[in-house]
Amino acid sequence: MKREIHKWYSPGLNKDWEIAVYGYSGKALLMFPTAAADFLEYERFYLIDAIAPFIESGKFKAYSINSINSESWLNDSMEPKHKAIRHQQYNEYITNEVVPFIFNNCKGELPIITTGASLGALHAANTLFRRPDLFHGTIAMSGSYDLKTYTNGYYDDNVYFNSPVDYLPNLTDENILNLLRQRRNIYIVTGQGNYENPEASRALASILSVKGIPHELDIWGYDIPHDWPSWRKMLPYFLEVKF
Repeated sequence: MKREIHKWYSPGLNKDWEIAVYGYSGKALLMFPTAAADFLEYERFYLIDAIAPFIESGKFKAYSINSINSESWLNDSMEPKHKAIRHQQYNEYITNEVVPFIFNNCKGELPIITTGASLGALHAANTLFRRPDLFHGTIAMSGSYDLKTYTNGYYDDNVYFNSPVDYLPNLTDENILNLLRQRRNIYIVTGQGNYENPEASRALASILSVKGIPHELDIWGYDIPHDWPSWRKMLPYFLEVKF
């Protein structure tokens, strides 16, 4: 498999930041790590191996990025306000730096599908919902889409506008809603095994239904825990069956 590591100084994050690229052609798959992990997490836990057939066949080109969570919601030494600001800076890094990098790397604009597991699922879904002009779908696995789960009671505009279960019910911008309604690749998937929270996925799906946003809620069985073997089954399934 073709594999490249790219690194540049991010003016938005004020630090050097890496991205791993797998493959040579196809739709772009933007991968958000779980929790406080890094850009090689999906490789270390063999998820890249699990989706290798879709990469090697040229169906997808995968882009695995760093998370900012250890510098925001998972950093207990930071003031909550600064955690929220850092999260917003991460959003801007994605749209202002990662998206142009993907288009340049692919020699043109093409559909970008976001994906992630656990906290990465929140980032993946939130990224699409905020900017459906740039992203064309999401495969969100085992997520909670209420950012307040991670904020320990802190709440401001940066929390609100990054918490899909908060801002989506109040979304009235017809341009954004129409773009989201045109998307046909929104997949909210979860298991029902240990440490999974299927109610979080049901809550998000209910909001999408009320807003008339096409999506698929896929709740797997009680034998599917919140763990890597589950995600190594989920992601290849959706890449094969839904795309």
